[in-house]
Amino acid sequence: MVHKNLSMIAAVGKNHELGLCGDLVWRINEDLQFFRKTTLGHYIVMGRRTYDSLPPTLKDRRYLVIASENDFVPRTDDVVVFKTLDAFLSFAKTVAEEIFVIGGGMIYTALLPYSNKMILTEINDTNDRADVFFPKFDKSQWVSEKILDTQSDDGIKYSRKIYTRR
Repeated sequence: MVHKNLSMIAAVGKNHELGLCGDLVWRINEDLQFFRKTTLGHYIVMGRRTYDSLPPTLKDRRYLVIASENDFVPRTDDVVVFKTLDAFLSFAKTVAEEIFVIGGGMIYTALLPYSNKMILTEINDTNDRADVFFPKFDKSQWVSEKILDTQSDDGIKYSRKIYTRR
């Protein structure tokens, strides 16, 4: 069942590349600023590895972590931890506001069937060394709207699209 308040946000390469060695494949300042502005004041849900890769806290966001490991202990007391995907989905049903899925690859794959919207920065480049990927999805199930077409200060061309489930 699709959750109307569940939105994915990611920067992906031509082959759906997301991550490399625990970090982003591409660091585009404008895109990082867009991520900050878009997720500010919202819940952000992620897996344990994504949580571990982030700074101690992204200011003014509420952390939700899906981590099945029994020994996982968050760095701060205000992080809500879910041991199962079902536990998170039950929580998401009780929240009226938008929840942003921010990674990693396994979490994107698990939550894609439940997401109503995706905000994707589509980078016109590839990276053969990437080790984390955004799931492939059937574009016929989504309506897309391009909201940006530009290039970074260091010449990386990219566009940003909002995909809404049909």
